[in-house]
Amino acid sequence: MGYNETSLNSHWPLKKLNQIGEFKRGKSKHRPRNDSKLFLNGKIPLIQTGDIKAANLYIEKATEFYNEVGLKQSKLWDEDTLCITIAANIAETAILKKKMCFPDSVVGFIPFKKETTSVFMHYLFAFIRQRIQNSVQGSIQDNINIDYLEKLQLRIPEFPTQQKIVSVLSALDDKIELNNKINVELESMTKTLYDYWFVQFDFPDANGKPYKSSGGKMVWDEALKREIPMGWEVCCLSDIANITMGQSPPGESYNEDGSGCVFYQGSTDFGNRYPTIRKFTTSPSRFATQGDILLSVRAPVGTMNVAKEDCCIGRGLAALNSKDNCMSYLYEVMIDLKQIFDRRNVNGTTFGSITKDDLFSLKVVRPSSKILEKYNTITKPCFEKQNKMGEENQELTQLRDWLLPMLMNGQVTVGETEEKMGMVAEGSMKYK
Repeated sequence: MGYNETSLNSHWPLKKLNQIGEFKRGKSKHRPRNDSKLFLNGKIPLIQTGDIKAANLYIEKATEFYNEVGLKQSKLWDEDTLCITIAANIAETAILKKKMCFPDSVVGFIPFKKETTSVFMHYLFAFIRQRIQNSVQGSIQDNINIDYLEKLQLRIPEFPTQQKIVSVLSALDDKIELNNKINVELESMTKTLYDYWFVQFDFPDANGKPYKSSGGKMVWDEALKREIPMGWEVCCLSDIANITMGQSPPGESYNEDGSGCVFYQGSTDFGNRYPTIRKFTTSPSRFATQGDILLSVRAPVGTMNVAKEDCCIGRGLAALNSKDNCMSYLYEVMIDLKQIFDRRNVNGTTFGSITKDDLFSLKVVRPSSKILEKYNTITKPCFEKQNKMGEENQELTQLRDWLLPMLMNGQVTVGETEEKMGMVAEGSMKYK
C-alpha cells in the first residue's frame, strides 16, 4: 500500500474498507465543450474532481448541469454519498448534500449502516490522503482504482468512537461552513449594491431617488461605448489603484521552514479569501501589504484573494490597493473585470496572462467622490467582516487539521479534546 497502517490506534480492529462500505465508480466522461447537447437547459448537477477538492465537507453546488439526455449516459447519486477522486488530485473527498452526478474519475462510497458513516470516512481519508498520494507517486499514471480502495486495510474504531471523533471535527467544519455562507451573503449584498449604483447608475441622487431612473443627466463615453452619469469620468485602473506587479525571487531563496518573508507565487496558493502559506523567501523582491488585493495575472487571470500579512509576491500575482481609500469598491471593480476575462475565455480568446501595460490601462468608471464616500460607508463594514471571517476560517482549518491525526491515532480522546479546546455552543467556538 505504501504507508504504515499502525499510525492508527493499534487497539482498533483491522478491517478492509470493503467490509464497512461499498465502492462504485462514477459514470460520464463528457464535458460541455465536447458535447453541448447534453447540457442545453440542464438542471441536473454534475460535479468534477475540482469541485470535490475545493469543497470543505459537503458539496452543495455544481457549476455544470446535465439535461435529461446527459443524465441518460450518467448516473444520479444519492445524498450522503462520499465522493473520492481517483485521478488527478487523488484521494480528495467530499459528501453530496443532494443528488448529483459525477464522472468516472470519481468513486462513490456508500457506508454499511452500523459500520461507519460518510462523514467519518471523509476524515479518515483526510488523515491518510498524503500517504495514498505518496504510494502512487511516480507510477505511469498517478491514480488509483476501486480494487485499490477495497483492499485498503486500516484500523477502524467502533461506531460510537467514530461518532465522537466526528462530533469534534464536524463542529469545526460546521463553523467554517457557516462563515462561508455568511460571506457569500455579504458578497451578494455588496455586489447587488455595486451593480445598482455603478452598472445601472441608480445611486441615490440629491433627493435620495435612483439617479438614472429618475432622469439623471447621462453623457456618452466613447471608450466604454455607453452612457455614464454627468460629472463622472472613465479612467485607467492605475488611476484608482496602486498596482505592484509580482517578481519571483531566486529559487534558492525558497524554503518551508519560516525563514525570511512569506512568499506567494500565484493563484495555486489561493483559498476562499486568504492564501495558504506554503513557502518563504530570504530574498524578497516585490511586496504586497496586509489587506491588499492579490490578483492572479496568469491563467486563470482575474482570480483574487486578500493578503493576510505583508508578503512577497511572485510573477503570477499583482497587488492592488485603493488610491481613494475604498477597498470595497476596488474589489468589486476587479470582480467586474474578471467577468470580462471569463466571457472572453468562453468566446475562445484564452488569457494565459495579462501584462503590466494591459492591466494598468484597463478602462474603469470613476464615480464622483461624494457617491464613492457614501458607498464606502455602507460596504466597508461588510468587506472587513468578510476579511475577519476568512481569517477565522483559516484558524479553524488549522485547528481541525492539527486535531485530526491526534484523534485518529489515539493521542488524545474526544473528552480531553473538548476540555482542552473549551468548546462553546451558539454557532461559534472559542479556544484556549
